[in-house]
Amino acid sequence: MGYSYSAFRQATLILNEISGLLEQLKVRKHVRPVVVTCGLRLVWERVLGRAGLSFVDVIGGGRITDGFVITPAVKAAIINRLRIGYRKYVWAFGDSPGDIPMLSRAYQAVIVVCEEHLRSKTMESALQNAIGSEGLWARQVLLPGTVSPRFTTTDLPSIRFDQEFVKTIVHSRAPPASTSKAQVLDATDKQAARLLMTPTRDSRVSGHWLREAHHRVGWYLAVEYLAEILGLEEYPIPHVQGHQTSGYRVRDEQQTLIVALMRGGEPMALGVSEAVSSAVFMHANRAEDIARRHLEGHSAIVLVDSVINSGGMLVEFMRHIRGLDSTIRIVAVAGVLQEKAVSEGKLAHAFASDIRLSVVALRLSENKFTGKGSTDTGNRLFNTTHLP
Repeated sequence: MGYSYSAFRQATLILNEISGLLEQLKVRKHVRPVVVTCGLRLVWERVLGRAGLSFVDVIGGGRITDGFVITPAVKAAIINRLRIGYRKYVWAFGDSPGDIPMLSRAYQAVIVVCEEHLRSKTMESALQNAIGSEGLWARQVLLPGTVSPRFTTTDLPSIRFDQEFVKTIVHSRAPPASTSKAQVLDATDKQAARLLMTPTRDSRVSGHWLREAHHRVGWYLAVEYLAEILGLEEYPIPHVQGHQTSGYRVRDEQQTLIVALMRGGEPMALGVSEAVSSAVFMHANRAEDIARRHLEGHSAIVLVDSVINSGGMLVEFMRHIRGLDSTIRIVAVAGVLQEKAVSEGKLAHAFASDIRLSVVALRLSENKFTGKGSTDTGNRLFNTTHLP
């Protein structure tokens, strides 16, 4: 639409829909709404002024004397500067292909979906590419709420600008500088890990004994790392000498859901379940096996698989879960985690945009080998290496 009458009319309609949200943020001293536009700054200032929203800052050019031009790359650079340079938790809202670089760098990305005849004609394909190939994880808000969504709400979960959403923004906080490391915990260099990983790598070990080895790995990772991520709580236990004393367990065990990603994740998940014995346990072959009812009343979900290669399947589960619950803590547990999965690609982007996602692994691996047939972990676990 460029900067036509339709484009400015769309901006005005969007502003009318979100003015209530902006008004509520006005009194929040730690939250600062900013409009970044490739168009004319003066136009936005006037539109905001007429709506009584002159407290909203506008970054935009339009005149030679401004000395700068706002492009999609500049929008993305602003987000990076706020996140990395100033350690700010950034929400980004956009509705056009030029917003995608900015959305990709924000902690939380929201696609604004308006009436169909006012939508960008090229946004559909650009957004599909960003989600499918570049690992963008975003949600959509329908303005007004009666319009049809872009894609399915599974691919692009839908939110509403209600009080719960305002609370989510208000309580958002930037992670500490060490978050990228804290989100990935591994035991690669620990002596215990060397002992535990030996039978899992021994080609002579399969079937029952390999499942037992994976079970022990799951228990160890839960005790060593899951307890650190989710925290501990104290509860009374009878002492052997006849009096009461304090015991410890993972915090909110009964509000924790353990999901075994089938079939290779089941033995390790059972080990996690042994350490977090009051948690709910379920199996899932695909992300859609997890329904909203499974998450109700839970504060954390633990996804367990034997190996994480590219992280693509984990991201599918994460996106689906986030579409059902935007705040639940997600922890993935695996025996082996490919190092590149957390440094580039979809999973790396997921870490950048979701601070409530963590991965725990017995060891990080630089080996890109993916097992097949007799070397496939699932086949070794269940003695099906003879199957094609």
